Amino acid sequence: SGSMISAGIMLKLGGYGLLRVLVFLQKINLKLNYIWLSVSLLGGFYISLKCFCQVDIKSLIAYSSVAHMSIVIGGIMVMNYWGFNGSYILMIGHGLCSSGMFCLANISYERLHSRSMYINKGLMNFMPSMSLWWFLLLSSNMAAPPSLNLMGEISLINSLMSWSYFSMILLVLISFFSAGYSLYLFSYTQHGMFYQGLYSFYMGV
Repeated sequence: SGSMISAGIMLKLGGYGLLRVLVFLQKINLKLNYIWLSVSLLGGFYISLKCFCQVDIKSLIAYSSVAHMSIVIGGIMVMNYWGFNGSYILMIGHGLCSSGMFCLANISYERLHSRSMYINKGLMNFMPSMSLWWFLLLSSNMAAPPSLNLMGEISLINSLMSWSYFSMILLVLISFFSAGYSLYLFSYTQHGMFYQGLYSFYMGV
């Protein structure tokens, strides 16, 4: 529950605070936004790679939240209309999506007493309806079409490309890796040979 509040509310308060002081940042115009843009895009790329090294479900979800918020910071620091709207939409969509994934991770943890992806395997055989929720939330996490994340990412990509065409290289990599680690989490936890100790808990249907 603490992670759900952190990802859904506390993490978004920082982005909301930047949106509120955006008018003052535009008036000051110290060219510090170029530094923030570069750091946010490079940080998002590095954290996306770091997600593939995780074997803890909760850690992977937390790192994916950081990767998405890096694009939000970049969109805010461009200081245009597309970046403002895209950041706002993506914060709402990702707040709902990330909190839901933390909730599902906690449900699995309460039954298996482990967050390791080596133990949480083959859960589709035991909790098929929860596997559907994993699929819906992870497809939203990778910005699949019916989600708010897609609208936000399209707006943010437009705003960041208006700042520099070279940012497209990192944006393509961040978006590609976002789909990669979402599929990695889903396929690793829901498919494969299940842990024999799973027979000892009741189904979470």
